[in-house]
Amino acid sequence: MERDEVELFADGACSGNPGPGGWGVLLRCRGVVRELSGGELQTTNNRMELQGVIAGLSALKKPCHVAVTTDSQYVKNGMTTWIHGWKKNGFRTSSGQPVKNENLWRELDRLAALHEIRWFWVKGHDGHPENERVDALAREAILALRKGRL
Repeated sequence: MERDEVELFADGACSGNPGPGGWGVLLRCRGVVRELSGGELQTTNNRMELQGVIAGLSALKKPCHVAVTTDSQYVKNGMTTWIHGWKKNGFRTSSGQPVKNENLWRELDRLAALHEIRWFWVKGHDGHPENERVDALAREAILALRKGRL
């Protein structure tokens, strides 16, 4: 079966760390763009970065070729390098400590296994159009949370 090519751009933001946080996602497939966002009242920036990618992958209805672009080294390195060791070590770091955000890493790993994913990092706040857009979505989600609209 032919897999669709999907571009997924995700970002997370937090006002205070921890504090109110938001995530934003832009999905593009066959010329169609879909934007998603959400947030939590008490969270961290890293959790929102992860949640953005999770939400984007969760929105896909079938296995796809996905190009994930993030400005989070934490997310990119976690999924391309660190997770292999974490899984071997029962989600413990090399120093034996529990991996932070284990529940989100496990969910992201589960979703990623459904697709063929290529991971890309871009510098945040550097004029990349889609990264700027998902950053705006994440920040808008924080404002909506504060106003009780999310």
